[in-house]
Amino acid sequence: MDFRGKKYERGSNWSDPEVVELLHLWADESVQAELESCLRNQHVFNRIAEVLRDKGIHRTGDQCREKIKKMKLEYRRIKDNNKAPRGGRTWKFYDVMDRVLASRPSLAYNASNSNSLMPQQVLQGSLVENYHHHLAPSTMPFAHSQPPELMEIKCEEVDSEERCLTPEPPPSVTYQQVGSAEEPEIERAFLDRSQNDSPISRVEIPIETSVSPSGFSEPNVASSSRIQSLGPRPGFSTLHRLRKKRKAQRLKDPLDELLLKTLTAQREMEERFLQLEERRLQRDLEVEERRIQLEQRRFELERDHEFRMFSVFAQMLSILKQNNSSSSASGLPQGVDFSQAFSSGGQQETRTTQLGQPALEKTTNIYSFCNHSDFQSSPYLSVRGNIANIFRGSTEEGYNAYHADKYDEDKNPNGIINFGTSENKLCFDLMSKRLTQSDMNVIEPPLLQYPDWKGHMFLREEVARFLTYYCKAPAPLKAENVIVQNGCGSLFSALATVLCDPGEAFLIATPFYGGITQSVFLYGNVKLVYAYLDSQVSGTSTRPFQLTVDKLKKALQDAQSEGVKVKALILLNPQNPLGDIYSLSELNEYLEFAKRYELHVIVDEIYMLSVFDDSASFHSVLEMDRLPDPERTHVMWGISKDFAISGIRFGTLYTENQDVANAIGSLCYFHGVCGPVQYKIAQLLQDRDWINQVYLRANHDRLKAAHTFVTDELKTLGVPFLNRNAGFFVWIDFRKYLKRRTFEEEMVLWRRFLDNKILLSCGKAFECSEPGWFRIIFADKMHRLQLGMQRVREVLEECEQELLNEERDQACQSDSEGKEDSTDEVIFVSHHQEPVSAAGSNLGDLIGLLQQQMRSSDWLQKNTAEQFAQEKPEIYDVFSKLVGKQ
Repeated sequence: MDFRGKKYERGSNWSDPEVVELLHLWADESVQAELESCLRNQHVFNRIAEVLRDKGIHRTGDQCREKIKKMKLEYRRIKDNNKAPRGGRTWKFYDVMDRVLASRPSLAYNASNSNSLMPQQVLQGSLVENYHHHLAPSTMPFAHSQPPELMEIKCEEVDSEERCLTPEPPPSVTYQQVGSAEEPEIERAFLDRSQNDSPISRVEIPIETSVSPSGFSEPNVASSSRIQSLGPRPGFSTLHRLRKKRKAQRLKDPLDELLLKTLTAQREMEERFLQLEERRLQRDLEVEERRIQLEQRRFELERDHEFRMFSVFAQMLSILKQNNSSSSASGLPQGVDFSQAFSSGGQQETRTTQLGQPALEKTTNIYSFCNHSDFQSSPYLSVRGNIANIFRGSTEEGYNAYHADKYDEDKNPNGIINFGTSENKLCFDLMSKRLTQSDMNVIEPPLLQYPDWKGHMFLREEVARFLTYYCKAPAPLKAENVIVQNGCGSLFSALATVLCDPGEAFLIATPFYGGITQSVFLYGNVKLVYAYLDSQVSGTSTRPFQLTVDKLKKALQDAQSEGVKVKALILLNPQNPLGDIYSLSELNEYLEFAKRYELHVIVDEIYMLSVFDDSASFHSVLEMDRLPDPERTHVMWGISKDFAISGIRFGTLYTENQDVANAIGSLCYFHGVCGPVQYKIAQLLQDRDWINQVYLRANHDRLKAAHTFVTDELKTLGVPFLNRNAGFFVWIDFRKYLKRRTFEEEMVLWRRFLDNKILLSCGKAFECSEPGWFRIIFADKMHRLQLGMQRVREVLEECEQELLNEERDQACQSDSEGKEDSTDEVIFVSHHQEPVSAAGSNLGDLIGLLQQQMRSSDWLQKNTAEQFAQEKPEIYDVFSKLVGKQ
């Protein structure tokens, strides 16, 4: 903010870079010479302020002068007291001030002969040219007639670290009769021996003037610091000793104490004024923020009003349609409910607008997960409660629809097939048989009592052995470093809470599993900073959507430039939804990057046993011989994916940082796993023979067969995809089926799949930067895969046909426009042909025309067709022709 007025000048704070620029200009020799030679130095500081403004530092001359005064006082206080500033720290600007003030050139002049003044000669020389070069235009003169006395402004005392409200008492105020009869004879002889043109033609001691922040000044206040700053002169030490001798004989003036009290009271009042001014500025900022919020709310209300006006159009069209007996000849689609079309259009536009956030948005926006159209603030909830109440994951709409109309071979064969939720539905027979064996059904008293909230020790020991074996750790992992909670989502929430303060952020590459957003935000109020990956292979990338250190570094620097503090990096290995598996060299690069910027690394390895092809190999972070920063590396794993039992909530965290482990252990009280389930999991993990010989072999074979079927279908359809060999998903490119490359069109395609009873996950759910990418889950039974892919094929064929028809219509419209006059008249060729016209030829053009009129006129206040016809007759004629009424 640019403080231009007087009342803001003393309340401005200077940053270190601004102080450096100010000192650079003030310390110039020509500037110092000008300050020493003139009585009024305001014009000098005004020119300094002009130079600062050219450099982007908006300060006034008074602000520059006050800052220099305070810094000179700080320098003298440190030097006179021979001690460091308060707090024991060295003042960072002391050396600069010392070089300027300790070596200030001696400037003196004869009051009787102003033409012999040395400062004018100096200023008219090279120093003036230098000063012109730094500060002012050449048209502004700097040579001024010199006052008869040298005066220096004495600054108020301000500590460099904190504001000091009680100044040190100034030296006693004394008065001197120059040339009095009491002057010793030796002093008279000394003065007579001086040359006629000597600067000391009279016995004059430079008088220092004390100036308060309000402009009050008191002359004749003696100070030894000014004498020291004059520099050497002939015989000055002898004169100085004589003056000190006479000063000791003077009596203390009775007005000193009164003057000190007056200045102190004035200082206190000014400090109080500054405090009140800062409070007022803070209140102004709060009022401005509130105004912006109200403006945003007003904008939302206006949009809602626009959407409600669509229903007015629907009523008007219904009236026109009722008056027309031959509506079939109008070319409108049969069975169209205009009221429903227009009333739902507003809500759909609201949803697509939310999902169509700019792809380059750097941090998580909570409003992108909330449905504003249905939002009602509850008086029974807090602000956080209302946010949690309206929080909507980007995939929740389809998930709720699936549970309301779930596919079943016998009971609901026309229900929705779920290819959107990442679950393994291929191994229910194996897991149900193993979990019902006799060794699993054990109930002992410790299992029914309160456990160690980090998990029963027998389970943590078994998890440590399990991870040591399957992660190929070079040394046995320790049970005390293991923490157990009810799922990896709870672990993400706990890590966000203990590693970050509210408003801080995690760094993650997109696209990524969208559930992490909800996990880190709802409890910890932690944001996500996105490192966007794209499908283009360029630069150091060797494959689409490849994560590189350069992309992480750019995202981190962009977030820091916006004032967002990033505390950790999240890595998914194998990656969801891409299916990428990171090599040991890539993992080491990511961990070294995090160490360089002091970031925690959270590695989610929940799919580590779901690599189903022998050509691909998984490498865990725990496999590395030496972690770059073991105290900031935390590894997560769970049983929901690798063992196909997502309904049993169990996740484990391995960390060598005991502070992090203890902090998360305090939150385990809210996310514990019941004792009998812990026992079953321990029994399952220790059965290494069954896992290796039975389960993993069968699971990998079934995953490979399902993956092969889905990818072959995609190849038949000519749909591009990423061919990976880990996880339960395929990342598919449906961009060619979008009419426009926008996230709104992506949501339209996603809803077409849902309407055709197939649930997929769109790219926006994973914060993908490119619209048109979808994730499909293939870990399902073969008969459901066959039916689901058949439905996918039907939707894609419909989209292709619509795109071809649209291209044909555009070509026909171009031909007709070349033959017809450029008018807005609607022309219908026949009942079976599409209407060919200019504006308003079909329902899509009608909606576009209505939206254009909504934004450019004030007809929104009208609520009847008659009033609309009076206000906009030309638009009314278009509607009449559209429904067949001339």
